[in-house]
Amino acid sequence: MDLAFLHPLYEHPGPWASVYVDTSRHTEDTPHERHLTAVALARDLDRQGADEATCRAVREALDELQHSSEPNGRALFARAGEVILDPPLARPPQQDSAHWAPLPRTAPLLELAGEDPVCVVAYIDRKGAGFELRTSLGRQDAGSVTGRQWPLHRTSTVDWSERHFQLKVENTWEHNSAEIAEALAGCQEETRADLLILVGDDRERRSVHERLPKHLQGLAVEAPHGTGSRLLDEDVEQARTAHVRQRAERELGRFLAAREPDPEGRSGAVEGVPALVEAAREHRIDELLIRPDAPDAHREVWIGEDPDQLAVRRTDLKILGEQHSWPARADDALIRSAVTTGAPALSVAPAAEATGGQIPAGGLGALLRWS
Repeated sequence: MDLAFLHPLYEHPGPWASVYVDTSRHTEDTPHERHLTAVALARDLDRQGADEATCRAVREALDELQHSSEPNGRALFARAGEVILDPPLARPPQQDSAHWAPLPRTAPLLELAGEDPVCVVAYIDRKGAGFELRTSLGRQDAGSVTGRQWPLHRTSTVDWSERHFQLKVENTWEHNSAEIAEALAGCQEETRADLLILVGDDRERRSVHERLPKHLQGLAVEAPHGTGSRLLDEDVEQARTAHVRQRAERELGRFLAAREPDPEGRSGAVEGVPALVEAAREHRIDELLIRPDAPDAHREVWIGEDPDQLAVRRTDLKILGEQHSWPARADDALIRSAVTTGAPALSVAPAAEATGGQIPAGGLGALLRWS
């Protein structure tokens, strides 16, 4: 997950209100229910010690979502009476929640907003294809391509005089497949799609798949159900889920390989809070790996005003010359450090089962920029 959009959260001092709210349910009572949720979450922040202005800003921002048709949910981060950031979520949170802490509670974003593959669904037939862009937030038209319109269909005759016509049909299919593949490649380049999902008859899907540029063939998935099938949406979601899992597996595999010492005894990866804190202070984290429900994720560390001021013990910060310090969750402190040094972060939860539970010790690890 590219964390650059979180920069505004670390341009201001805390404490912070962090709120996660589900907007996936839509009924006649939804506006009233969301108002009650806004009041309840603001009260929860007040009980945790949040100032009145920030509680009011959160309540008002949540009230504005009463009639929202957002399919998943939203996160809100507020301080000093102002909502600083309110990103939409790619998945609904398991429950609405509010947190008041020295740092923004950003770790849940890795699962709720992190991996949201952008898909181009290509609806293919013999005449051309229509393209549709899909994310967790919905779908939109992404263009179309029309190939040659004649001849498109074989005849049923076996007369030798029809063979020339049949060849023209084959040539038309070949030409249209190539045009569709070219247009689909252009659509992918423009949208930066992570997945290309091909929908249509077996032969048409396969023909387009084979004509995609080599570097895109691995991104293409042939949907087993065709246009109009009620199971097509399920095919798309399964492809998106598989993409997220496979990426997590690749990165976790890189981590497991990199933590093995080289002949000189150096490792390209670290795990556990003390080693990660040291790497963060030295700006060495290249990619942060987190399993959000793991024990080290909520382990307490100590932070200073600057992102590289963090330590396992409060006394360590004083040794480093930091006069002001606050307790914080390890995952949120490490994410702050990763944001300010341009490192991405990834939830390894989707890959844990596939690797037989081999995850970073305690659920936190990192690939390093240099050994």
